[in-house]
Amino acid sequence: MILKKQELLKIEGGAISAALLNGIIKGFEGLFNLGRSLGTSLRRLMTKRSC
Repeated sequence: MILKKQELLKIEGGAISAALLNGIIKGFEGLFNLGRSLGTSLRRLMTKRSC
């Protein structure tokens, strides 16, 4: 089936895909882990203790 240019312009996108949602969640997880490691480093520097 070959669509004309006018028909192609009428096509609208669907709902949020699983890949997009997964990418957003992975981004938030990355930011959360970055904040956690940064906070741990700051706490170790302030108390001058390490395991």
